[in-house]
Amino acid sequence: MTDEPTGGPRPSAPPEAVSRFVERFAAELTDAGLPRMPARIFAAVMASEEGVLTSAELVETLRVSPAAVSGAIRYLTQVNLVSREREPGSRRERYRFNDDQWYISFTRRNEILLRWESTLRTGVEAVGPGTPAARRLDETLVFLEFLRKEISQIMERWHARNAERPAGPAMGAPAPGEPAGAAAGTAPAPTPRADAGTGPAARPRTAPEAGAAPDTSTGPRTGGAPDGVTRGRREGPAEG
Repeated sequence: MTDEPTGGPRPSAPPEAVSRFVERFAAELTDAGLPRMPARIFAAVMASEEGVLTSAELVETLRVSPAAVSGAIRYLTQVNLVSREREPGSRRERYRFNDDQWYISFTRRNEILLRWESTLRTGVEAVGPGTPAARRLDETLVFLEFLRKEISQIMERWHARNAERPAGPAMGAPAPGEPAGAAAGTAPAPTPRADAGTGPAARPRTAPEAGAAPDTSTGPRTGGAPDGVTRGRREGPAEG
């Protein structure tokens, strides 16, 4: 007979397992373009129990120098992946991964995209409208405008979705109103028909009668446009 859980403090994760995760996630972030030391510190802060670590704790956890921590933190705060704060009653700084850190980071990236768009418009005028260089710059401008608007809409949907989620949902649990399996990346189960099991629709299929033409209505359709987003291009440079 096993003891029932008492509802006391949760056991902490094994340090070796956490360390393996930190190094693996840091390596994947580095492959994606993040410098190695900021990637390790970001993963360590994110995986800590409270989502906050001091410089001394990072030095001890990652076995790196204080100078390495300082440089990495400077980078991470510039790209809005961690935030600085003072320890209560102390002048020491600590570094936090906020619950909405990804939202903050992507929202602020939209401000950067706006500045890039403005600079690209001046670039189109500088190289001369109608030139190959202007078309190249304008293509970049069109893409960034599209990306910024899409990110804004995604962030609005995420903000609304996150506001409806109960505190501390189970891992992979869908938000209210979301089909089961959506949060885990699986397709939701089909909704049964209201008339299932009644009427002629419930009769089992039988083999086709001899000489009857085969039913091809459910076969693949050909000749249609492929799925996906149609890519549009401006013929000329952007105005303004």
